[in-house]
Amino acid sequence: MSKAADNIRFIIIMALTLAVMSLGAFRLMKLQLVDGSSYLEKSLSSNTAEQVINAPRGEIADANGEYLVSNKAGFNAVIQKAFFPTDNAGINRIILKVAGVLEEENVEWEDALPVSDNAPFEFTPDRESDIARLRKNIGVQVYGTAEDCITAMTGLYGIDESYTDREKRIIAGVRYTMYLRDFSVSNRYTFAEDITMEAVVRLKELTYDLDGVDIVQEAVRVVKTGDVIPHLIGTVGAISAEEYDELKDSGYALNDSLGKGGLEKAMESTLRGQKGVRTLEIQGGTVVSDETTVEPVPGNTIKLTVDSDYQRKVQTILENHIWWLNNQTSSKAKGTEANAGALVVLDAKSGALLAAATSPTYDLNDYLENYSAVANGENSPLLNRVTSGLYRPGSTFKTVTATAALNEGVITPTDVVNCQKYYTYWEGWSPECTGFHGRLNVVGALRESCNIFFYEVGRIMGIDKITEYASLYGLGEEMGLETGRGKKTGYIASPETFEARKQVWQAGNVIQAAIGQSDTYVTPLQMADQALMIGNRGVRYQTYLVDSVYTYNMESLVSKTQPVKAAVIEDKTGYTFDTVIEGMEEAAAFEAYSYPSVKDYYTDSYLLSELPQKAAIKTGTPQMTSKSDTGSAFIGFYPSDDPVIAFSGFVEKGEYSKLMIREMIEAYYNENYHIEKLGGMSAEELAAALADNNDDTDENYDEYDESYDDHEDYEADE
Repeated sequence: MSKAADNIRFIIIMALTLAVMSLGAFRLMKLQLVDGSSYLEKSLSSNTAEQVINAPRGEIADANGEYLVSNKAGFNAVIQKAFFPTDNAGINRIILKVAGVLEEENVEWEDALPVSDNAPFEFTPDRESDIARLRKNIGVQVYGTAEDCITAMTGLYGIDESYTDREKRIIAGVRYTMYLRDFSVSNRYTFAEDITMEAVVRLKELTYDLDGVDIVQEAVRVVKTGDVIPHLIGTVGAISAEEYDELKDSGYALNDSLGKGGLEKAMESTLRGQKGVRTLEIQGGTVVSDETTVEPVPGNTIKLTVDSDYQRKVQTILENHIWWLNNQTSSKAKGTEANAGALVVLDAKSGALLAAATSPTYDLNDYLENYSAVANGENSPLLNRVTSGLYRPGSTFKTVTATAALNEGVITPTDVVNCQKYYTYWEGWSPECTGFHGRLNVVGALRESCNIFFYEVGRIMGIDKITEYASLYGLGEEMGLETGRGKKTGYIASPETFEARKQVWQAGNVIQAAIGQSDTYVTPLQMADQALMIGNRGVRYQTYLVDSVYTYNMESLVSKTQPVKAAVIEDKTGYTFDTVIEGMEEAAAFEAYSYPSVKDYYTDSYLLSELPQKAAIKTGTPQMTSKSDTGSAFIGFYPSDDPVIAFSGFVEKGEYSKLMIREMIEAYYNENYHIEKLGGMSAEELAAALADNNDDTDENYDEYDESYDDHEDYEADE
């Protein structure tokens, strides 16, 4: 090839090279001079995201302002989406590392996955709806097993096969809970609440390796006094999917907490507070500013009508009585199978709930720490017998029949019925009384609790008036208590009740209804309000538990509950209530029996005649499931002429419930009144406390049986 040709080739190559370089220079110039501002704007572009700041929940205090449920400063481990990895490998690694620290420090974290913690994996019992939702959310067929679900989530969340089964389960549980809690830039995820200081320190030390994980100090719900009316206080828990569907339009998020029962649920709007807003500015995918733009407003604090000290005393009185019944040593002792009960005390002037004891009971802290143990406790401790226990009222109901008969002119205070033990109105059926009481007027009939008197009066008056007055007394009616736990209202025996229960009403049922038997079932709370209405001579107040509402920390009063008249019975005769009260006063003073079998701590403490003023009561021994399976009930108020408190009580399979009344009254009036819990006695102390009982003779018991049964009677539902 000639030298000239080589020169030509060189010139062509150089020309092409210069052309390419010129084009590159032109493109660079265009990027810098023409498009530079556009790219600079993109690099500097920003957007904002808003995060919710939860407000401290309002607290709950007793009548003295002592907190039952409050908040404390606690440390929560949270994850911020804006700083969190976006790849599955990074996400899973951090989740497992945080969980490992928490597990080593014995700190539990939230896990909504209804699958066992370890292989072989099984579904968690009693979570059918959660299991169905899980299958749907992760695309597993409706009959898929727990193993199928873990396998599906392993793929869905990119969980490496090198992880152990336990590690896979941990990651899957957190990832699934993140999904349920709607984890996003605007909605941070709370990994664990109220973690220990040891866990705080360790996670803080690992911050460099845990992108998006933060430790924040926030208000944590704490039960300070868990043994005071736990059924009525209730709990707080994570919001469920069903609850979220109903509340999402009210500003709730999937990671919110919500009142789950009792006052925590019923007063949710009062306790909840108003959320704040945290605004994040993000540039080029990096958070450059973080500011609280709306301050959260704490919820309001609730002050109750219940005094913790008095509530504990009433609870102890009930538990002592059941314990004593169980530990009688006489061969003829009654009520030894007593296993549960309730006591209620109301402010007679307003309807405010002063004490609500139910046995067995539980501590809210135990409930939160080990729900299964509490739920499976003997004799259903989760049942609030005050508001939801349904019992035949027995002879306590005779005050209703007496009120109706007197007020409607069916009888006068001087009219008498001759009790000859058997009621012989219907041929072939003779329901009986417990003795031959002879001629009694209504006062004597209330004192002696004579069945024959009220059989006759009830038959003459008819069922319509009985049910009308029972309703006015609040029996079988909603009490209006804020907790909403009084929804199980019960019912009064009537043709309508029998029809609804697919039973046949017969003429003879009216006399059983007149003495609180048949298909009449009411709650102890209703019975206490019945007593209140008698004491107030026809005025019944709606019961309530919330005395007042304050701003957080009780800085200023928001509202004060005012008494509300729920019903009024006009005294048409001018003597209706005076007559009923006189009968109840005589029942309180009736001491023909001296309880010779009761020689331990009740000997000097049960006599109501020893009180400074008169008490008014009515007792009963209503049938529960059979004539041999009875309960012991009472209603009453004190003082009888101008009541301050009204009360009721019921002991399942028990006896002698009247023995608790004087202690309840004295404990109310004397703040220093001391009641020792008998159930905590040693074997030696128990033997000493029951020593006198060992000396009881059958003769004493026979004397007792005759006098007591004549007065208290068994209201047999023939």
